Amino acid sequence: MEIKNYTVLIIDDHPLISNAYKSAFNKINKKDVSISFKIDIAHDCDSASEKIHAFSTKNNKLDIVFLDIKLPPSTDGTLLSGEDLGLLINKLLPNTKIIVATTFKDNYRVLSIFKSLNPDGFLIKKDITPKELVTTINTIITDPPYYSKTVTKLLRKEVSNNFLLDAIDRKLLYELSIGTMMKDLPKILLLSLPAIEKRKRRMKQVFDTESPYDKELLLKAKEKGFI
Repeated sequence: MEIKNYTVLIIDDHPLISNAYKSAFNKINKKDVSISFKIDIAHDCDSASEKIHAFSTKNNKLDIVFLDIKLPPSTDGTLLSGEDLGLLINKLLPNTKIIVATTFKDNYRVLSIFKSLNPDGFLIKKDITPKELVTTINTIITDPPYYSKTVTKLLRKEVSNNFLLDAIDRKLLYELSIGTMMKDLPKILLLSLPAIEKRKRRMKQVFDTESPYDKELLLKAKEKGFI
């Protein structure tokens, strides 16, 4: 009997959730012995980045990644969330199937993740049950994509502002949120001050903030899960 071997990386900062994903893979393996999963787990951006680079440099295949979006930034500040890890995976390991699992339910945030990562699976954590996890994994293996109920509903909603915050926008929001001074941002973002101000104005329009100060922008961005 030929055994299909899959390598899996679970990225989530909550061990209980990571174990739930691992249990779903084990359940599939028990039901179908012709399928085998080799599972690795990372709980933060730093360890996940190391593992992703290791797969890439050793030219090892990584079949499936379960990716949490809401992760603390890496210690060097280059990876601000799971979204940046997803972009890294798409760049270094383009054949890897990504399953995003997140608590975010804001339709702007969900659509932004879709546009930037184009994941093969997308789950809202409140929808997740042991049965749905098994269904998700089986679908990703056989005939992706798979979207959970809430994601499907959000995608059907009409969104008035069709926009995408890129990595520089998110880095700008992050630097503002930690108190970085405007005069220091050009060196960090490698943009001119006018270009940075233009990005801020665009984001204030996107988030419908009227205040000339950054506080309201940061509150809205945090509310929608961008920081």
